[in-house]
Amino acid sequence: MAANASNPLVECVLRQVLVNDEEFLAFGNSLHPETGMADYRFATDQDTHDPETAFWQVRWGGNFVFVSNSRDKVQRTAEEYSNAGFLLERPISSVRQPLKFLPFLSRKVHYFLARKMQLIPPGDITDRFTYMVELTADKARDRYVVTKRVPTDEWVINRLKRRWPELPYDTVEKRAKKFTEKIFPLFLTREAAILKILQEHLPEQYRGRVPQCVNVEKDSRGFVRMMQMNWLRNGGRPLRQLEFAMQAADLLRAVHDAAEVIHLDLRLDNMVVTPDGVGFVDFGSAVRVGEDISSNPLLATLYGELMKTSHIQRMLDQMTISGHVTAEHICSSRGKVDKAVDVFYLAVQFNSPHDNPDLKELIEFKPGSDEAVAVQRLTKRILTPPDPMNPQIKSAKDVMRALEMVSEELYGAVPSLTT
Repeated sequence: MAANASNPLVECVLRQVLVNDEEFLAFGNSLHPETGMADYRFATDQDTHDPETAFWQVRWGGNFVFVSNSRDKVQRTAEEYSNAGFLLERPISSVRQPLKFLPFLSRKVHYFLARKMQLIPPGDITDRFTYMVELTADKARDRYVVTKRVPTDEWVINRLKRRWPELPYDTVEKRAKKFTEKIFPLFLTREAAILKILQEHLPEQYRGRVPQCVNVEKDSRGFVRMMQMNWLRNGGRPLRQLEFAMQAADLLRAVHDAAEVIHLDLRLDNMVVTPDGVGFVDFGSAVRVGEDISSNPLLATLYGELMKTSHIQRMLDQMTISGHVTAEHICSSRGKVDKAVDVFYLAVQFNSPHDNPDLKELIEFKPGSDEAVAVQRLTKRILTPPDPMNPQIKSAKDVMRALEMVSEELYGAVPSLTT
């Protein structure tokens, strides 16, 4: 059930504190403590319990629970967590460890619960995330929201210095200013607008699987510098690989055809598996179908650069040159804003869902299994069809139909797309 759940001290907290907790009932059982990341991680004095280690064992928004007979030890450990990307959700508390025959001699068990609020440890810099993103408490509605901010000049400068250490400081500072004053606010403003389009045009059953903007802060020019969204939390029933692929393709079909939005950055980092199904996040690079990017010189320049340097475009270039992509509609999308870019990368992601550690325990994936081989075979049909000039699978809708056929061949039925 949980790491060290059989420890008597942990059992005390489980039975007396968390047994009727709604969140624990919903997420506390989807634990794989030996591998991957957990929604609840328990530790005692005898376990490794430093925040640096725990940070990579707890899923974003998950909880670390430290338990000890020593209140001083709990107090010192709690202080360490409060400065390490966690929020002390409950004050240090205690319960009695029951003794069957001598209850009056029962010892106190002290504990704290800390929620992981940051995506990366404080002070760290990563190429994985561009903006400053964290969970924050919306006390008025008794919930957590995802807060996405334009990063500070210092944060961008440090990131640029690490990437190009040979550049003079004044050059780095000038570039950082351009990012924080022009580029990031522009893209964050666009993302807020895209999220509004999704909520207005997606069919109701899909709206909960993409973020909903709940609050923005704008600067004097009208650009968004802070946006808050509802939290699409990873968790719930694990999906088979084929279910994951089908739900993702079905959502992409709705995003493309109903909302007429192209994501352009469908990496596994931007996918979630929630109790409501597979969802997509981070629409910061998204565009509307048919949008005239060229009408805005800055946008034209930025998207032109994005189409050359993004991870997806670089992979598409490499796979096209090597002959691993021959479908003409995908090859011709190189360097362009096109639905085929989303279809290409989605088809690639089907085959390595565990590359995102947050999804490892939420997608049942066994390389070499009949299901994995069938999905891999379908990906090959999408990327290198028998007739590259006239492929049978071009759109997200086509991918969805092909996956249904795979399911019928393997299992004689198509799994429900709802959870």
